[in-house]
Amino acid sequence: MEGILLIDFGSTYTKVTAVDIDNESIMGTAKALTTVETDISEGLENALKILQSKTGKVEYNIKLACSSAAGGLRMTASGLVPELTSKAAKMAALSAGAKVIKVYSYELTLEDAEEIYSTKPDLFLLTGGTDGGNKKVLLHNAKVLAGIDLDFPVVMAGNKSVGLEVAGIIFESGKEVTVCSNVMPEFNELNFDPARNAIRNIFLRRIIKAKGLTRIQSLVEGIIMPTPKAVLNAAQYLSAGTKKEKGIGDILIVDVGGATTDVHSLSKGEPSIKGAILKGLREPFAKRTVEGDLGVRYSAPSLVEAVGVETVSEKAKMDTSRLEKYIELIKNPAQLLPDKNQDIKDIDYALACIAVKIAVKRHAGKIESRWTPAGVTFLQTGKDLTTISKIIGTGGPVINSKNAAGVLKEAVFDNGEPMCLKPKEPEFLLDEKYILYAMGLLCEFYPDTAVRIMKKNLKSIV
Repeated sequence: MEGILLIDFGSTYTKVTAVDIDNESIMGTAKALTTVETDISEGLENALKILQSKTGKVEYNIKLACSSAAGGLRMTASGLVPELTSKAAKMAALSAGAKVIKVYSYELTLEDAEEIYSTKPDLFLLTGGTDGGNKKVLLHNAKVLAGIDLDFPVVMAGNKSVGLEVAGIIFESGKEVTVCSNVMPEFNELNFDPARNAIRNIFLRRIIKAKGLTRIQSLVEGIIMPTPKAVLNAAQYLSAGTKKEKGIGDILIVDVGGATTDVHSLSKGEPSIKGAILKGLREPFAKRTVEGDLGVRYSAPSLVEAVGVETVSEKAKMDTSRLEKYIELIKNPAQLLPDKNQDIKDIDYALACIAVKIAVKRHAGKIESRWTPAGVTFLQTGKDLTTISKIIGTGGPVINSKNAAGVLKEAVFDNGEPMCLKPKEPEFLLDEKYILYAMGLLCEFYPDTAVRIMKKNLKSIV
């Protein structure tokens, strides 16, 4: 038997999955609290003990890991026009698995520089202008970044006409700089792969060291990507398939966590309404968004604030004073977990439902009507997800929910908001063994096997 160990160092839990490659099966999964404040290997060892109690002693030929511990990959970006290169920069950063702190447009100001200094990003993605287009903004922003007294790497993925000049300015300040192809070489044309690869290389070389994760290098082959990138990797293979294994088509993945809610859509998102015209930047087939104010632990207060305590109270079937007491408690997820507490289960369900509803609404495209001399014209911004056939739920608040299908129903098209292009008649699948991150890692070496395992283990729910 060839065993492979797949690990996720999460902000709350360290999760492990054991895979039998020969039989293409999951041998077992386990989790333990992440111990990033002391020694991260302690949490891993605790999880492995639990896993061994389920699988027996296994020799692993390969050990791979991803991580979102200690805040994950925190990135800041800048572009030229908000709806074009700035938006492209944000989408490129998110597709690389980053947590985007802030995206700036036009020329960086002194106030922007002070804000960048105070937020201390792990990496800065510098974009702006199509190839041969605007040069002034990139050169200005390079000088501002060079003047910030912080040691963060910069990925330059803007107008290639000034790539080397920008790199020289940043390099002279003592910062590491990587020049790659423009994220938007021509108007409305996206090119994420070069920037994404550059970000991943920096993550491997610098970020895991900065996060103290090198302490577990002797236990695993290495952390090969941020956790969100691993999930997106799994989603891309599951949707498109491989040369030997057919995919399942267009999908929407909703990943609810303690701090954020991530949404991944694998779909072209072309207009389904006859005669509708796309407006603005065409979004990528594999799109990821992250909502930092929509989580059921660290971000619970901001989620409640977004919709009002009465809305959450009604969904949880709990009076507001009791709800507010628990919201204060669950901000520290390690202290109060839902395993044996019905009140927390009710609150988790309510928060997860609201997080999914808002996150998918923000992720999905919008349609608007305009009257013209020729009649009504429909304009679509973003992706039309109405024809997506499958919604996959993952993340602890969904997997462990008292009603996972009820949570995922919040991602479905709402007749009360007909201009929001959410899926209309999807099937619900649950990542009940929490294997998507693991399959994203496995896809790096065994993509056919990973797709088959996902198809066997994602559970249909109603």
